[in-house]
Amino acid sequence: MERFIGTKVVLAVPMTRAEYNGYRGWQLPADENGADQGFLVEYQDGGKANVHGHAGYVSWSPKEQFELAYRARPIVPGLAPHQQRVVDEQRELDDKRAALEAFTTTPIYMKLSAIERAHLQVQYEAMTVYSHILGLRIAAF
Repeated sequence: MERFIGTKVVLAVPMTRAEYNGYRGWQLPADENGADQGFLVEYQDGGKANVHGHAGYVSWSPKEQFELAYRARPIVPGLAPHQQRVVDEQRELDDKRAALEAFTTTPIYMKLSAIERAHLQVQYEAMTVYSHILGLRIAAF
């Protein structure tokens, strides 16, 4: 098998499995737990609308799988879509930069070769510069 990493922008709202089934007008199957936490997910680029009142394809995702796949990225009112993407990119970059910084305090990091640690430091510095550039673009909006 090949490995894939996906990127999708979705709209979502927390909803139990039972609430989702009720929203869709379905009976909860006897073998399913209606109290399961999850999300109603609307894929705006994932196919034609399948639920009245929604522009995109709607489905339900269990909470654990949803939270592994998606990170909240609040919409900034008044921004054009291309500007919102810059804001989202900076937030994602800053999350990755913070994770890299946290990694540098771990025992695994300490066991890396000096060259590997130096490469990670250069990577962190490049991420910092790029975040600053994105911040300048956002300030110009």
